[in-house]
Amino acid sequence: MEIILLVLIGLSAGIASGLFGIGGGVIIVPALLYLLKFPVHRAIGTSLAALLLPIGAAAAFTYFRAGHVDIRAAIIIALTLFAGAWGGAMIATRLDSSTLRILMGLFLIALGVYTLLSHKG
Repeated sequence: MEIILLVLIGLSAGIASGLFGIGGGVIIVPALLYLLKFPVHRAIGTSLAALLLPIGAAAAFTYFRAGHVDIRAAIIIALTLFAGAWGGAMIATRLDSSTLRILMGLFLIALGVYTLLSHKG
C-alpha cells in the first residue's frame, strides 16, 4: 500500500508541477505527513531529495522547447534558490516539529489566499 501511495504522490506532484509551475513539495510534503505519517523533517528531506532531478529536467525541457523559458531569469533564480534552500534547510533542521508544521501551514494558507485573490491575467 505504501508503494501505491508513493506512486500516486509522485504522479500528483508531477502533474501539478507541470500544470501550475508549483514546486512539487507543496503536494509531496503534506501527502507524506498525512497519508504516510512521516515526521515533518523526514517529509521535507524526502521531498527535496525526490525533486532534485525529475522536476527540473522533464518539465523545464518541455517549456524550453516551446520557447517559454527565460534563460537569464532561470539562471539568476537557480543560483539564489541554491543559497535560499541551504539557508532554509539550516533553519528548518533547528526548529522543532510543531513549529515547522505551523510555519508550513501558514505559508500554504497565505499562498492559497494570494492565488485566489490575485486578479491579474
